[in-house]
Amino acid sequence: IAENPVQHGKTKHIQVKFHVIRQAVKNHEIKLIHCCSDLQVADILTKALPKARFERLRELIGVSIKNFKEEC
Repeated sequence: IAENPVQHGKTKHIQVKFHVIRQAVKNHEIKLIHCCSDLQVADILTKALPKARFERLRELIGVSIKNFKEEC
């Protein structure tokens, strides 16, 4: 959307105010970069993930498991 001004059926609902990003890219104020899906840490909060991917994303955001059974 930010780099391609063509309206698509799936993006019609996006309000005009959100197109400020497109203008910022055009003015070289910001640069958008691709981030592969393996590094999308927000997925850990929004999707059911396979165990290995969940553990990798958990590690990337710095969350660890503590075993509290010994203290009980």
